[in-house]
Amino acid sequence: RKPSYFRGQVIEVGENGEMASDIFERPLTKIVGDRTAKVLAAQLDLKTLGDLLRHYPRRYVVRGELTDIESLTEGEEATILAEIEKVSVRRIPGRKGGILEVIVTDGRAKLSLTFFNQAWREKDLKVGAQGLFAGKLGTYKGKRQLTHPDYVMIPDGGDVDSAIGDFAGKFLPIYPATSKLPSWKISQCIRVALDALDEVPDYFPEKILNSFNFPTLKEALRHVHQPISLESAENARTRLTFDEALLLQLVLVMRRAELRALHTTSRKPRVGGLLEAFDKKLPFTLTQGQRDVSAQIESDLAKAHPMYRLLQGEVGSGKTIIALRAALAVIDSGGQAALLAPTEVLAQQHFRSFTSLLGELGNAGELGSSESATSIAILTGSQSTAQRNENLARIKSGNAGIVIGTHSLLSEGVEFHDLGLIVVDEQHRFGVEQRDALRTKAKNPPHILVMTATPIPRTVAMTVFGDLDVSTLRELPSGRSPITTHVINALEKPAFLERAWARIVEEVHQGFQAYVVAPRISENERSDDALAVSHFGLSGEDLARAQRLAGLDEEEPDAPPKISMTSVEEIYPLLGRGALKGLRIAMLHGRLSSEEKDRTMTEFSHGEIDVLIATTVIEVGVDVPNATTMVIMDADRFGVSQLHQLRGRVGRGSAPGLCLLVTKAESESQAMARLNAVASTLDGFELSRIDLEQRREGDVLGESQSGARSHLRLLRVLRDEALIEKARAAAESLISDDPTLAKYPLLRNEVKELRQLESSQFVEKG
Repeated sequence: RKPSYFRGQVIEVGENGEMASDIFERPLTKIVGDRTAKVLAAQLDLKTLGDLLRHYPRRYVVRGELTDIESLTEGEEATILAEIEKVSVRRIPGRKGGILEVIVTDGRAKLSLTFFNQAWREKDLKVGAQGLFAGKLGTYKGKRQLTHPDYVMIPDGGDVDSAIGDFAGKFLPIYPATSKLPSWKISQCIRVALDALDEVPDYFPEKILNSFNFPTLKEALRHVHQPISLESAENARTRLTFDEALLLQLVLVMRRAELRALHTTSRKPRVGGLLEAFDKKLPFTLTQGQRDVSAQIESDLAKAHPMYRLLQGEVGSGKTIIALRAALAVIDSGGQAALLAPTEVLAQQHFRSFTSLLGELGNAGELGSSESATSIAILTGSQSTAQRNENLARIKSGNAGIVIGTHSLLSEGVEFHDLGLIVVDEQHRFGVEQRDALRTKAKNPPHILVMTATPIPRTVAMTVFGDLDVSTLRELPSGRSPITTHVINALEKPAFLERAWARIVEEVHQGFQAYVVAPRISENERSDDALAVSHFGLSGEDLARAQRLAGLDEEEPDAPPKISMTSVEEIYPLLGRGALKGLRIAMLHGRLSSEEKDRTMTEFSHGEIDVLIATTVIEVGVDVPNATTMVIMDADRFGVSQLHQLRGRVGRGSAPGLCLLVTKAESESQAMARLNAVASTLDGFELSRIDLEQRREGDVLGESQSGARSHLRLLRVLRDEALIEKARAAAESLISDDPTLAKYPLLRNEVKELRQLESSQFVEKG
């Protein structure tokens, strides 16, 4: 056996060519010892050499320059370089020991270091000495402090390097740390790890390194942790960020090429067929945007390889009609179309909309139906066994050309005659596996159309949906009225909230309807199942966790409604016997039965209910043109794009819409700034960018999947927009020249490992 090197891997190649050892996968126990390895794993989930080397510094401290104390954030695990200004011991009457308080300064601001019953440390902590101090920044009686911080003092006449012994340069890396693992201890471990690296062959093609003037992988890893200058650190970080962007884009571009290499049935609409008949009976004219996108989709459907297209559009831009026309084109070719919706409310809404739009064209088999008609089946989890069996038979026989359903479509026993098109609405509610489960029900690879009502910033679309063609609808159908949005601070101006209820009464008396939205179902409900849905094609569980609802004040039985009543089940009776007394009001939320939800929405659509008090179950798909007013309670509990979605439920008819955002947030808070941003514009693309800027990267790039979490350490889709575009161009050039990356085995191995890690789905779009 002889040693060989491969992608930073030390490999022993035997007679059969097997690979024996990967240096980046070496356990840390063999690098830093068992005890330290256990702490790294427990505190930071770092288990391998690669994990540790990709635990990058958050910032750098210049040796000899004290830390800017004012820039520190409360709750942060901070590491500072500061000078001791004052040391004092305060005795506690009647108790042994005392409190040692050390005041440190950077020359402008001060910070208190507090030690309980550790007066002996006074001999280490001398006035005028400098040191590194690490701990969680907190406040006590308005004074910023670190309690029981770890520290390393710099000896008289010495420097930081001699004090710590591990830093080769003047720039000290400051790492994301914990109370038990301060930054300098992490730095010591990384020093050992870097020393364990011998040869690290670069998986980047030489032409990319030369084109971008990047350092090698080994140089980048060393300089990001032990920079010789800030420029070297920046170059190293840029190289490592580009690594993440390029590998991501290679996975997406390769998958895109593979999908387009598949063969499927061409789905051309026939002359004089169903689509042509439908277009002739449409009572309105499609917008230019709708016509353009429809033409793109019809062109895709006519090809012999499957369509994979993302349709994004503003709230109310008319995506439903485009999806229906695509379905009719497939039916014309003898196939079926399935529409997957995340909730029964949305599935029922689509069923009603399609039925209404098709009219007699959707009543195949019934008396008086058109010769070219089809029929629609709906499949939900709450249907009776008899209903389900009837629909399953219609789907299997092909009698149902359009099949609308929730997750029930994915279950065993659902068989299609010839599934040609899958439409996934509000695709961010579904995981990859769920969509794949539906795709396997087709005889040939089906055409895929995924839709989102939330506009997606360009870099997010490029990063998260890089394997899809993207169509965008910006133009709203004619006849849509403008929506006015106002923020109501219920604590500062409670009279404005009373006026909001009065405005609803006035609108109802003029013949219109209204929504009242609350962020949860009941007082004991942590959050509604639809709260905090992600807005860039990804799961929103993290965002929901970050938006835990505050507790509510107790209410007297006959008390008027107050802003603290933020649950549907509480505010419903209070409004019913108070401000909205005499109006026809109803509740709608996710815990109601399917029959109750469908009945309520039908009655609201028919004008039999004046005010619908609901959770965010009405966020998407609900189309009641007569609804003009929406009041969103505790609006600060929702994300920017979600508020935009909710607001889009009003102003869908000829009468102007009004959306009132009720909050208890402080005037200068970030929450209030977010609400003011929503109120200031109806541009969903601008709001989606604001939303993204305020959210953690993990929410955008699929933190629920291990590979995305472990791979994307540096990439930020807004900050690194230019870098992502360069990575996309480089990936397309590489794949165009060499579709399997056969010329670049090291790079091919990286991509292969990443795809395996993500089960062939690098970023979860669910």
